[in-house]
Amino acid sequence: MAWRSQFRSAALAAVVLATMAAAACSRPATHSTADSAGGSIRIAVGIDASYAPFFVADHEGLFKQAGLDVQLVQFGRGGEAVDALSTGQVQIAGSSDTTTIAQLRENPSLRAMYSYESSGDYIKVVLRNGIDAPAAGQKMGIVPGLSQISTEKYLEAHGVRPDSVKMITATPTDMPALLSRGDIDGYVLWEPWPAAALSQHTGHVVARTGDYNWLYHHWAITTQPWLAAHEDTARKVAQVLDKATQLVESDPPAAAAATKSAVNVAEDQTITAIKEIDFGVHNLTAQDIVSAQSVVDFYKKIGALRDQPDLQSAMLTDWYRKSA
Repeated sequence: MAWRSQFRSAALAAVVLATMAAAACSRPATHSTADSAGGSIRIAVGIDASYAPFFVADHEGLFKQAGLDVQLVQFGRGGEAVDALSTGQVQIAGSSDTTTIAQLRENPSLRAMYSYESSGDYIKVVLRNGIDAPAAGQKMGIVPGLSQISTEKYLEAHGVRPDSVKMITATPTDMPALLSRGDIDGYVLWEPWPAAALSQHTGHVVARTGDYNWLYHHWAITTQPWLAAHEDTARKVAQVLDKATQLVESDPPAAAAATKSAVNVAEDQTITAIKEIDFGVHNLTAQDIVSAQSVVDFYKKIGALRDQPDLQSAMLTDWYRKSA
């Protein structure tokens, strides 16, 4: 994609995001959350196409081939997944960097092991039909975390002060209906919520985050106590996910079928998402810590964080290279 060649170096140096979406709506877990027994590992995932590598790994039996007993536990919001990780309901989670950073103060044992995807195309700006640009006095729907910071970055890129816009907090699933009723003028979210506005003919996409030099990343995260006791297991999961991200990129139709089987996302939506997301397991670096500080600064500005989290401890630079 065009923005990748133009903005990758600058964006990676300036920002490291998360959210789940990331990424990425209220939906209960679909697998058991009983205490881990017999060496089983529960991995928290979302319910959209950005989690395709996990669904591919499960569908293709890659975890079993690696000698792992893995259960994927689905959550609608990234914050729920991180909470489940902190309480021991799951052992590993896929989460946006923004969501993880927001919870570091309350959960200082969280550890980010590596990134498995990034994109400046997957998260889109949707405005109500008849509105083509942001302006003071408008109402924007936000989901705390990745959606919120992406919205503020969008407004600032257009010279609109975020405090001049009314921010209405809701879940991703609420946004298309709020837009249709005129309760909000727009939102900045990952798929399938932009597509939902298009299908309902209530809104249109006016930008992607890469258009204003803003990337999001998804991290594989765990807790320090679990990682200290299960380093080999964590390494095997990383190796499986590494292989799965390569399969997603090389065979989008198969990845789409696995995702539909897991979370009933339309296959064409997943194929589109794969074109918009760079999947691949990569080390976190010292520069990523510098970039993550920009997210911390944002949270401090809006009052979501008061104390400086220990990014040096939370982000395990070069962990994947050293382990694998």
